[in-house]
Amino acid sequence: MDAAKKNEILARAREAQVKFIRLQFTDILGVLKNVAITVEQLEKALDGELMFDGSSIEGFVRIEESDMYLRPDPDTFVVFPWRPREGAVARLMCDVYNPDGTPFEGCPRNALKRVLAEAAAMGYTMKVGPEAEFFLFQVDENGRPTLKTHDNAGYFDLTPVDMGENARRSMVLTLEEMGFEIEASHHEVAPGQHEIDFKYSDALDVADKVMTFKFVVRTIAQRHGLHATFMPKPVFGINGSGMHCHQSLFEGGKNIFDDPRSPDGLSDTAKYYIGGLMKHARAFAAVTNPTVNSYKRLVPGYEAPVYIAWSNRNRSPLIRVPAKRGPSTRLELRNPDPSCNPYLAFAAMLSAGLDGIRNKIQPPPPCERNIYHMDAADRAELGISSLPASLWEALQELSADEVIKSALGPHIYEKFVEAKTREWDSFRVQVHPWEVEEYLAKF
Repeated sequence: MDAAKKNEILARAREAQVKFIRLQFTDILGVLKNVAITVEQLEKALDGELMFDGSSIEGFVRIEESDMYLRPDPDTFVVFPWRPREGAVARLMCDVYNPDGTPFEGCPRNALKRVLAEAAAMGYTMKVGPEAEFFLFQVDENGRPTLKTHDNAGYFDLTPVDMGENARRSMVLTLEEMGFEIEASHHEVAPGQHEIDFKYSDALDVADKVMTFKFVVRTIAQRHGLHATFMPKPVFGINGSGMHCHQSLFEGGKNIFDDPRSPDGLSDTAKYYIGGLMKHARAFAAVTNPTVNSYKRLVPGYEAPVYIAWSNRNRSPLIRVPAKRGPSTRLELRNPDPSCNPYLAFAAMLSAGLDGIRNKIQPPPPCERNIYHMDAADRAELGISSLPASLWEALQELSADEVIKSALGPHIYEKFVEAKTREWDSFRVQVHPWEVEEYLAKF
């Protein structure tokens, strides 16, 4: 680490009276992990000398090769505002390295950095703006989460209907103290469902912020006596939670998706990027929608995208191009959900888009009709296919797509599929309440 950066972090820690530092990283499934150290060990940590047992982390390494090193990113240093000011707690996001000093190929953050380097070699920087939705539920007398919503509000409702407004206000204030630029916060469509949007930025920064965002939202909800969940579809019959991802590519400070000379304001590069996303959508769904529950959200009737098409403004296809042009020209991929590992999801999306650019994959004409109102024959006539209907189907698509497999890298791909196959098998052999209700008396 650069000496000036290191000294800056040490000075900021002293000034903020930091006593504990959490060295945070994610496992392959996108679960946030940390190693807590005291401030006396901070200099050693900044020098990349702190070791941990990688064999205890999902998808990392075997016990006979367990020694791993954490290398903090100094740009991610932040103090937790909800902790005491005296003896404060700070955090640093970390990359995972092997003992020989090479990046660990099972580290999701390293995987994203590798794909970003491929984009940089082509002259591109990826910008992402996520819209992560979540539910706030009541807890029982033992503090365990229930499925009881704390309100019956709807889209953009206010207090007294929106009972989560105070919790959401605390979340926004806390995130702003941690360096987020919050653009909007509001109640979502379903009872108990909320959204807080923060400003777009470089993909790596945003992936770090998504992990921080989920951690902060859950923490602040707990302090308000509520449980926040980013589970995609916790309640049958109402909308699920998505994480729409607005994305664009910049080259030398210019948004290269924008072309004022084009009738629709989109450059050929933007179209090729869309073509790449559409080509690989069925495969990267395993990464952007990585749970059994994800596919309970991706069904017609609840505003979630099911059909692989693109449009200008129309929200029924997989990809929407918002109206703004110039530096704000972007496309919105609507299928990801907040249970995904953002590092892997962004890596998969970017790889798909870059493949479209490299191979000049032309998308079909935009579909400005409401696809939800089409029947199967209409969709077939327009060549509109569907996203996978289950995690198992998505894993099969992933196994046949070399571009998305390459984005993950051999280690992550193998361990990810291994873990997700176990998850699918566990779900598949369970007898679910619906089956009992449907068949017990009938047969």
